[in-house]
Amino acid sequence: MTVSQRLAELGIELPAVVPPVAAYVPAKAHGDLVYTAGQLPMVQGALPAAGKVGEGDGLVPAADAKGYARQSALNAVAAAAAAVGGVDRLTGVLKVTGFVASVSEFTGQPGVINGASDVLGEIFGEEGRHARSAVGVPVLPLDSPVEVEVVFTFA
Repeated sequence: MTVSQRLAELGIELPAVVPPVAAYVPAKAHGDLVYTAGQLPMVQGALPAAGKVGEGDGLVPAADAKGYARQSALNAVAAAAAAVGGVDRLTGVLKVTGFVASVSEFTGQPGVINGASDVLGEIFGEEGRHARSAVGVPVLPLDSPVEVEVVFTFA
């Protein structure tokens, strides 16, 4: 089954590639790998939420942040596909690095970044299994609660 067929089966429509907010490209291929820039959970050009992840008033709930990590991963798939000439050229995922802007007492960064890992596994199956880091940080660009970068394989 091709990646595009799997996306259709899952009912996932890839978003448009998010334009860079600074001096970089959304993804770059080298050899049989394509590296994405950090992808924010942009939806139609805007962040769905801003701020720190944690529990309490004015904070982004971890469950919401997990959904934003999923969106970030989908944005990464779109960027990688555009860099290599189509989604069906992507063959798998090697590495995911996830950043979670969180309050100091929040320790659930791995659960948040599972949103990215889970959707990549749904799309790529066994080839979607990857190495991963989930890092808590004090702030991310545009005050995004999450950012995800992915290294894909392609043919």
